[in-house]
Amino acid sequence: MAILPRAVRRLALVLPFALLAPQLAVAQDPVPPTPQYLTEEGETPWIYEGSDVPRDEEWTFGELPNGLRYAVRKNGVPPDQVSIRVRIDAGSLHEEDSEQGYAHLLEHLLFRESEYLGPAMAIPTWQRLGATFGSDTNAETSPTHTVYKLDLPNVDEAKLAESMKILSGMVRAPVLSDANVQAEVPIVLAEKRERGGPQQRAAERTRETLFAGQKLANRLPIGTEATLNGATGASVSAFYERWYRPENTVIVAVGDLDPMQLAAEVEKWFGDWQGEGAATPAPDFGDPVAPPGADPANPVGEVAGIVAPGLQRSFTYAVMRPWRPVNDTIVYNEGLLRDSLAQALINRRLEARARAGGSYLYAQVAQDDVSRSTDATFVSFAPLSEDWEAALADVRGVIADALANPPTQEEIDRELAEFESIFASSVEQRRVMAGARLADDIVNAVDIRETVAAPETVLTVFNSMREKVTPEQMLEQTRKLFAGPVIRAAYVTPETGEASDAEIRTAMLAPVEVASDARIAAQDISFEDLPPIGEPGTIAQQGPLGVLDIERVDFANGVKAILWANDAEPGRVAVKVRFGGGWRAIAEDEAAYAMLGRMALVGSGVGELGQEELDRISTGRRMGFDFDITDGAFTLFAQTRKQDLADQLYIFAAKFAMPRWDPNPVERAKAAARLAYESYAANPAGVINRDLEYLLRDKDGRFEVADPAAIAETTPEGFREVWEPLLKNGPIEVLVFGDFDKAEGIAALTRTFGALDQRGELAADVASESFGFPEPGETVVRYHNGDANQAAAVIAWPSGAGVDGLPESRQLEILTQVFNNRLMDAMRERAGASYAPVINSQWPTDVASGGRITAFAQLRPEDVPAFFASADAIGQDLATTPPSADELQRVTEPLLQYVNRVSTGNLFWLFQLEGSTQDPARIGLLRSLLNDLTQTTPERMQALAQKYFGDTRGWRMAVIPEGQELATRVTTAPAEAGR
Repeated sequence: MAILPRAVRRLALVLPFALLAPQLAVAQDPVPPTPQYLTEEGETPWIYEGSDVPRDEEWTFGELPNGLRYAVRKNGVPPDQVSIRVRIDAGSLHEEDSEQGYAHLLEHLLFRESEYLGPAMAIPTWQRLGATFGSDTNAETSPTHTVYKLDLPNVDEAKLAESMKILSGMVRAPVLSDANVQAEVPIVLAEKRERGGPQQRAAERTRETLFAGQKLANRLPIGTEATLNGATGASVSAFYERWYRPENTVIVAVGDLDPMQLAAEVEKWFGDWQGEGAATPAPDFGDPVAPPGADPANPVGEVAGIVAPGLQRSFTYAVMRPWRPVNDTIVYNEGLLRDSLAQALINRRLEARARAGGSYLYAQVAQDDVSRSTDATFVSFAPLSEDWEAALADVRGVIADALANPPTQEEIDRELAEFESIFASSVEQRRVMAGARLADDIVNAVDIRETVAAPETVLTVFNSMREKVTPEQMLEQTRKLFAGPVIRAAYVTPETGEASDAEIRTAMLAPVEVASDARIAAQDISFEDLPPIGEPGTIAQQGPLGVLDIERVDFANGVKAILWANDAEPGRVAVKVRFGGGWRAIAEDEAAYAMLGRMALVGSGVGELGQEELDRISTGRRMGFDFDITDGAFTLFAQTRKQDLADQLYIFAAKFAMPRWDPNPVERAKAAARLAYESYAANPAGVINRDLEYLLRDKDGRFEVADPAAIAETTPEGFREVWEPLLKNGPIEVLVFGDFDKAEGIAALTRTFGALDQRGELAADVASESFGFPEPGETVVRYHNGDANQAAAVIAWPSGAGVDGLPESRQLEILTQVFNNRLMDAMRERAGASYAPVINSQWPTDVASGGRITAFAQLRPEDVPAFFASADAIGQDLATTPPSADELQRVTEPLLQYVNRVSTGNLFWLFQLEGSTQDPARIGLLRSLLNDLTQTTPERMQALAQKYFGDTRGWRMAVIPEGQELATRVTTAPAEAGR
């Protein structure tokens, strides 16, 4: 069953009437018959067979005579949505040698053409139904399964029936012709090419080492060029007929409809499905086996030193055990919880050592059941230098201590408090768990052959376990985690000759010195003992914001707050603090310190609390401390809960009132920045990440990624000199949205942010700062050191900025989505040149300049001109010819459904209203948001295209392999720009 459920972000609020739009009526099909194959009362549902875990009664299960199993559930989060998952128990491990990549290729082919969909009609069909391809409509192929995913918005019985019909045609009757295979293989090869490079080769070599002798060693879902190019309609059909059978299929449907309706549609469209011939037994995936002569006390087997120029150093070793199916019982889950507890204890010690200036940047222990192939305990870390042996000795020493001595009860209690807060929060938030997440939980449970459990059950099992856990028991559990028949290791390094296989084996076989100083000393820290921020502030003004029942509170010291107390998301409160001038306030010669600030400002601590003390004082609490820099403001963000809200506000306010300047986080950030820089040139995407922002800002030095020389010149003292005044100056806005008591929230703000000293003003030149855009000209060329068949291209046009232009920015979002559909068709479907080209619009509202429209694609070097030609053709065609009504409907319907869904969440309103204390115009413009994003005309789109694309060539950048020249001729014909 699920042990550590992930948090759910969607809520169940109600849109204001002013934002609602009338929905088109859809003709209703006849109601399908009552489901016939539900699990009857007293019977054990198929997912709970062999388990004593209490059944989650909100699920309804069924099994058809053909062997297909299904699970359905009523869920209204988000409202009017149904999430459908179709899982096929076949992935890359089910392929023969000659079929490598076929499971993933089939995933593509099912979307290309099927019984109820003509060629390439899947994407536009789902768009017309309101689903966005890539997020609402998607699929995944793993070594053990293939899953088709649909999150269908604005659902009714007729739309459900049509969608289930289409899905049944895709799964039961895809058109696997030679023509379709030949059309789809280039797209898959483009995907493979874009994933390739040094990182991928290092990952493949690591996989071959860790899973030596098992199918998993060389069964990547993407396949090989040889097997994909050799695919035919007949060969792919043979794989399909072998594995796409009802007995290998599980369908999950969760949503805002009667579960009997969901079940009936499954039975209607899949009930008469029959597989071809006799069923094929699942293949044997193999077991990890120690080589002959391995030392049973330290059974080191295969090892590999992997040289990958340009990559960061990383070391992984794994203690491997055979995977076996289990009965998912309560006792078994108590054991999983103890496993998780043992890992948490070690990981906290490893992190503390890294923070204190250890020989590694990070280190982590993680147990995982991998692809039903092995039950393994993985140890991974990143050495700070070429002295990987010292880092390995440090990490092994921490683990050796955990294997030699039981943890203290204080350590155990600390981790148990963390677990309890997670499980208790899941119980609190049960009624707002998103349907898509619930559907995925069933799919994942089936994949690992386990059950699902209600949050209350998980908490009950945890409480039962915690009553019995002892230090001696945890010592035994830890030893089990690090026992197995074979240990394997792989070390990735950029330097040739740094680590041979023999040297790695010797290091792994070397005796381990127990790190007796690895344990974290117990400390008794309480918020009650911390000094006050200052004298509680006074409220200068308070009243409604004018939207819903959101409140604005202005304090006498200049701090302004926006609060919305509501109970729509039980147990969750979002807190965001906006302060200062953001990038506007940073000088060009401070770029390196700005980059380090993103990594180290929070870790530098507050008052008497360093990073370790901040972790300890938040033990068992739901608190956060995320920092970011935007064009117009710095931000702090956290997700907390009402009982922790006052302390969360204290921690944030203390960052301004009593900042701490620990040097270790800065030194660690410097090491991380240096290691990251060395890997940027390894592939085109890395070069884009390094250089694009700087170039698109017209070479503004604030946005230049600091190189190792610049990083080396920074110091902890310099870090403080830069960041201390940035924390002191500029306005502060605090937003608190969620499940809390408004009076208590205002009182907490009065004691914290209201108690801060008066803020300094932003300098006039900072407040009026603008951001540039480069003049179009010759294509800017950058080079990477990766594969010779990889390149990337960017084309960008300047747009607008500022709050007043928000209505136009929303219309521009429609236009860019139309552009994106055409670019996808041109570069992926027709040319096969790029797997996932994308275009997006950025319209900053905190500043008056810096907006842009950017199109990006990864492709072959020879296809760079084709990308530019296609983007030019699309832009010019949109500027001269209005898009069709159908083309707009394929964009506006998914946008409408997207807004309807996300606007049911607190974060939507927080993000829309942030900054409104500085510019109240945001509030009034919120009322037109839905219409601006979903209502337009072809003529309006043409006018926008003329404005932004008609008179400019667009700024261009290409990243090509070192040693090559940029092609100037179009070698792949650009697709037609029309609809």
